[in-house]
Amino acid sequence: MEVDICGDCPLIECTPRQRVRTTSSTSINDSELDIANEVGNMGQDIPDPNACFNQKVREQNRRKQWQLNYQEAAIYLQEGQNNDKFYTHPQSHEALPAYQVAHNHWFYMLDMFAALVVMLLAASERPAVAYFELPVGIHGSLEMLCLLILSLDLGIRFKWLRLWGFIKHRRTLFKAILILLMLVESIVVLVRQTNHFRVTRALRPLFLLHTHYCQGVRRITRQIMQSMPPILDMIILLLFFMLIFSILGFYLFSGIKTDTNFKTIQSSFISLFVLLTTANYPDVMMAAYNESRFSCVFFIIYLSLELYFLMNLLLAVVYDTFSNLEKSKIRSLFFHKREGCMHAFRLLVTQANHSGLSVKHFIGMMGYFLPKKSKRDYYLMFKALNTSKTGMIQMEEFFNIYEVSRLRWKLKSDVSLWSSNFRHPCNIIFKSLNWLANWKYLDYFIYFVIAGNFLWILIETARISSDGTNVESYNFTTSWISISFICIYSIEAVIKILGRGPYDYFTRGWDLFDFLVTLVSVVGVFGEIFENSFYYVMILRPFRLLRLFKLKKRYRDVLGTLFVLFSKLMSLAICIIIVYYFYAIIGMEFFLDTDLKDCCQNTSVESAYAYKNGTAATGYYYMNNFDNIFVSGVTLFELTVVNNWFIIMEGYANAVSQWTRIYFMSFYIVMMVVMNIVVAFVLESFIFRINYRRQMHLDDIDDHGVYKEEITLTESEMHMVTSLAAPLTGEYIRSQGEPGPYVFRGEGHRTREDFSLRMYHEEVEAWSKEFMANRHEVVNAMQALRNRKRLNTEQRAENADLNDVLFPRDVFPSTEILSDV
Repeated sequence: MEVDICGDCPLIECTPRQRVRTTSSTSINDSELDIANEVGNMGQDIPDPNACFNQKVREQNRRKQWQLNYQEAAIYLQEGQNNDKFYTHPQSHEALPAYQVAHNHWFYMLDMFAALVVMLLAASERPAVAYFELPVGIHGSLEMLCLLILSLDLGIRFKWLRLWGFIKHRRTLFKAILILLMLVESIVVLVRQTNHFRVTRALRPLFLLHTHYCQGVRRITRQIMQSMPPILDMIILLLFFMLIFSILGFYLFSGIKTDTNFKTIQSSFISLFVLLTTANYPDVMMAAYNESRFSCVFFIIYLSLELYFLMNLLLAVVYDTFSNLEKSKIRSLFFHKREGCMHAFRLLVTQANHSGLSVKHFIGMMGYFLPKKSKRDYYLMFKALNTSKTGMIQMEEFFNIYEVSRLRWKLKSDVSLWSSNFRHPCNIIFKSLNWLANWKYLDYFIYFVIAGNFLWILIETARISSDGTNVESYNFTTSWISISFICIYSIEAVIKILGRGPYDYFTRGWDLFDFLVTLVSVVGVFGEIFENSFYYVMILRPFRLLRLFKLKKRYRDVLGTLFVLFSKLMSLAICIIIVYYFYAIIGMEFFLDTDLKDCCQNTSVESAYAYKNGTAATGYYYMNNFDNIFVSGVTLFELTVVNNWFIIMEGYANAVSQWTRIYFMSFYIVMMVVMNIVVAFVLESFIFRINYRRQMHLDDIDDHGVYKEEITLTESEMHMVTSLAAPLTGEYIRSQGEPGPYVFRGEGHRTREDFSLRMYHEEVEAWSKEFMANRHEVVNAMQALRNRKRLNTEQRAENADLNDVLFPRDVFPSTEILSDV
């Protein structure tokens, strides 16, 4: 008879690819032997099949439990992949709809949109950016609407986390408190119809951090926070020595009448703090140096100790801490993924064989984990995992599910040449293009052309420079030489795209880099055709020369590190923007409407703020204000660059209060830490790339960038994975007959985590042994999560004795949770 695994279960909505049919000539008793070794959180609320007297109902409930186990196992794998805490796992079938809504991509986008709008409201609120200002009622209503959307996420999370899980999840709990606070403030704004002092707006970026698409930013932020203790120790040491030298400087130089930098202990500390940034050196020294030449010893010793020793030591501490955190993060994710695999595995095996996973249940689970794949791809993944060739996946093999699930499968004939299925004579032409695209001398020729292009641009630029020609009025007419170079670059790109295939070309980092440079060069040539009307496109000319970086291994390592780091550098950039946003909001609240014109008369920075007859006398520092969010960002960037930052600080100290220095000095310390972490991050990634290449004896780390796997299928296996009526079985794998005629190749790009696990293979072996040693503790923790009172627990207990009579245990094994897998 034909059995539909999904059946008529009203609880699960199945896609066509998830609806898998199997044919069986066995009796109902044989099908009932296929009982799950363990019932998951969702299936606990489904009536026990063994407690049902009606044969049809019993079979339906069994299928429902399997489908819920498939879905729950897929959720466990997703939680392991996303590094989600397992205590946030849905605890019952009733929690599943809320969990699915909270993890829906449309809901992710809505949550992201609301978080971004709340942040951007700073441009419309007081003090607003010109042309973006909105009435209080409008921006207040928008804020309340966005906060309600963000609170919708909390309501859905509360549905499936319940009270204790909601409180235990600190990030969610903090978001709830923050939304409640901001809702009260927005109501006050709407009632009063005016903006009030609101520094809490500086916490709005936390909503962005909470979104799904900012997981990378959240991980970087968490890593920064975890590395703070040793960094704070170094900062305290830095400030401690600064205080000692401040006291010493006060006693040495306070008596010098012309020296105002050390008149008080406060001014002494501030002067040395600024001196640490070298922004006021040697000005801070000259008055004392004029009094005594030996006073320079004080400043030399101070800068040598603080700037060249402790500051570099701080960078070393940051790098060491960050490197250790990288390895510990890899270790933590390694354990977390394995635990997720263990959770999923226990839900997929049967009581008849609780140590091996069959093809049928593996494909049933993959229909939820990767719903866009075909049944053929699922079977190829199963066969790639089953290295023991037993037809049943063991747990040790199942641990590789994440790596195998990233593979894209194609017939090997299609992989070797993407145009192999083209008709004659196109297949011959594309085969020739493939040979030409892989010909090594083609790259050598292109390098020669690039070198010639470099010399031509250099000579032309030197000629224009020596003639003293005004560049803006120079007629950059496109020459035949320029067109020739661009044509060669374009022909090379076309040959490689048509010869190797678009997918292969555009998925390789260096080829994509070459294409972008070529595209920019083509745009530049077309821009030159417009002559002076499109003059600024001339800046695209030098980008043609970037391809020379491929000539030397060291250059490839530099740009290769940039490619690998791009996504994480974007996360770091967002972290910096969040810090800017935080300080910009505080600056706007405290320094709003502060007029810096002529604010510093009779001070050392008077000339920077002098303003006479409606124009700046010698400087324009009065423009460094906090009048809106964008201007505040420019001011904070000037402070980040450090040069003359103390002039801005002194302006606000004189115009507002001496205590405002705390704001500027704290910003410098925070940005110093963040920028040191950025440097440490780049260094760690670059050194890792070099060490990996040396340890693996590679010319280029990109040689290991693609993970490949080849699997052969017989005619019978192809029929099984393409026919809906064919039974799913692992017998073909177990038989180990002659290799089939169908050879499939799976390819997937390795991540930084994959490279790390390969490089730290000795540590990985130790981690695996540690995980196996703690295996029983993991199993006990899993049992504690599931052994809770369910809706049908009492019913199962009442029917336990009756089940022993109606369904003997030798035919229907016990559904109790085993102590070990």
